[in-house]
Amino acid sequence: MVTPERLLAFAAMSFLLIVIPGPSVLFVIGRALAQGRRAALTTVVGNTLGGYVLVVAVALGVGAIVERSVLVFTVLKLAGAAYLVHLGVKAWRQRGALQAAFTGDTAPRGGLRTLSEGFMVGVANPKTIVFFAAVLPQFVDRAHGHVVVQMLLLGLVFNIIALASDSVWGLAAATGREWFARSPQRLSLVGGVGGITMIGLGLTVATTGRKD
Repeated sequence: MVTPERLLAFAAMSFLLIVIPGPSVLFVIGRALAQGRRAALTTVVGNTLGGYVLVVAVALGVGAIVERSVLVFTVLKLAGAAYLVHLGVKAWRQRGALQAAFTGDTAPRGGLRTLSEGFMVGVANPKTIVFFAAVLPQFVDRAHGHVVVQMLLLGLVFNIIALASDSVWGLAAATGREWFARSPQRLSLVGGVGGITMIGLGLTVATTGRKD
């Protein structure tokens, strides 16, 4: 099994990576601004589930394929970027409908849909893919055996830290949203900012990462 020293070292490195806002954090913030606390936290859960799917993939050997294949990595990256841009454009076009959501004039957004969208962003997060494929295996003690179990455990530690950190970001953004809710103009601005954030994030994801 993973030694305590390796586990702590991995947790520390994970924390440093997670606290720096990346695609998942920015997506959660955009959702918090556009739809509020519940949507933000549901998105966090979806992101976390998507992240753990990556852990399982790495543990089963898929991560090595992603790391070695520029084509596979690029396809995953561009798919995630396109999805973010799509959601951002949608949020921008619907920015004027936020007031109705606050007053109950429209049906609430389905939690399952919000969860699935967060999942898609989490599973296509280039930063997480690279970290799990290139860094996580380095903390496995192969001499102790049970390599898959060790990877799953390390990945669980990463995702627990990410769940806590992303939740804080989401709650903080949702709290600031309440001030905007007092004015229809502010609400429209919130929807626009959330949409632009996701579009910018998608473009950033598409233009960064491996070049080899």
